[in-house]
Amino acid sequence: MAQEVASDEAPVADRQADVPKPWQPLADDGVTLALSYTGEAATNVTGGLRRDAAYAGQIYVGADLDMDRIAGIGGGTIHAAITNRHGESLSALALGNNTSVQEIWGTQNTHLAILTWEQKLFNDRLMIEAGRSQANIHFLNSPIYCNFQGNSGCGNPTFVFKNSNFTYFPASSWMIRAKAEVLPHVTVHVGAYEVNPDRKRASDHGFNFSTKNATGVIVPWELGYSNEGKGVRLPGHYIIGGWFDRGDYADPLRDDQGGIAILTGRDPQTRKGRSGLYFRFDQRLTRPDPRSERGLSVFGVAMTNLSGRVEESRFLDFGVVQTGTLAGRDADTIGFMISDQRFSNLAMERMRAARVSAGGDAAVSRHQYMMELAYGAQLGPAIRISPNVQYILHPDQTGAPFRTRDIKDALIFGFKFTIDAPTLLSGGR
Repeated sequence: MAQEVASDEAPVADRQADVPKPWQPLADDGVTLALSYTGEAATNVTGGLRRDAAYAGQIYVGADLDMDRIAGIGGGTIHAAITNRHGESLSALALGNNTSVQEIWGTQNTHLAILTWEQKLFNDRLMIEAGRSQANIHFLNSPIYCNFQGNSGCGNPTFVFKNSNFTYFPASSWMIRAKAEVLPHVTVHVGAYEVNPDRKRASDHGFNFSTKNATGVIVPWELGYSNEGKGVRLPGHYIIGGWFDRGDYADPLRDDQGGIAILTGRDPQTRKGRSGLYFRFDQRLTRPDPRSERGLSVFGVAMTNLSGRVEESRFLDFGVVQTGTLAGRDADTIGFMISDQRFSNLAMERMRAARVSAGGDAAVSRHQYMMELAYGAQLGPAIRISPNVQYILHPDQTGAPFRTRDIKDALIFGFKFTIDAPTLLSGGR
């Protein structure tokens, strides 16, 4: 559902030490090219609905156009990107839970992902961007999250997608956002993104710019503090944020006549208006050598619903990442993360009703815990691989609502890799 793309925040752990200058044949003309491939494989060795394996991948083709160099418009940049996503989701095939263990899965087609104009003003203290893009690559996003493969954390904490119309990569829609440095190290960030169910359909390719069938907008916001900067040994980011969702959404329990939709088979009630709040942080704790990026970082996210009828009432996420592992492996990482998804009373009533109707009991777990241990290995400047182990405790039964007993806890082996073509083609330059 999400994509590992550039964020407004500097990485907690810089993986690019000693990386040669990427091959950029049009750099002198103001054009910076991007071409990468990400693949994610996963197999459950225990638990789930059945044992299986799945692979999902993404081709990313993009370009940034420096409009100062091209047309003399200072501070202007055009961003463009097209993706091709392919493959399958292990969660959909075999696990039955509501959160994928492969974050690259979602919108499985060729898609116009980004087409925006970014304008920087007042010595870069104000940035405005507008066009076609997604909320999740601008808000609630940090490079540290995608040291992992599972979608409970990478590329964004999954709670926001369960409880709002937060738009996700690469399903683009109309948007505008602004980010301003209001005090040294303090920023205010706010945006508005079109909510349109057509943009999330499997047949949508992103080139339809019509607003027909749009149901409203979602407005994410963040107030952030960062001490990132030259000479800072232990950088950190601390952010409070949230969203106001003014788009239509489906009631998680009731149908259009007030019954329980999962039992009647009728369409769910259409509702409007939700909001939520979150706090997130990442902090470098150790850095033995200020000339190296080796060191330990921690991160965490706490999210809650404020209004509306929603699927989940609370989400907690915590993780640690060590950059620099064995001798000579300064760009490698090892990390562990755990998330707790707490289902709302409405979701619990729906899940219990479905199970009881099928002859089971009402003892449904309110919490789903997802854990991941991942090692990231830099194989030369252009290739990164990340074998990982994931564990799901109390998988929810979204994919098998009429199952009469709990889905067994699942142990998953995963493998993620990324190839950056411009760096690969640099030839060591």
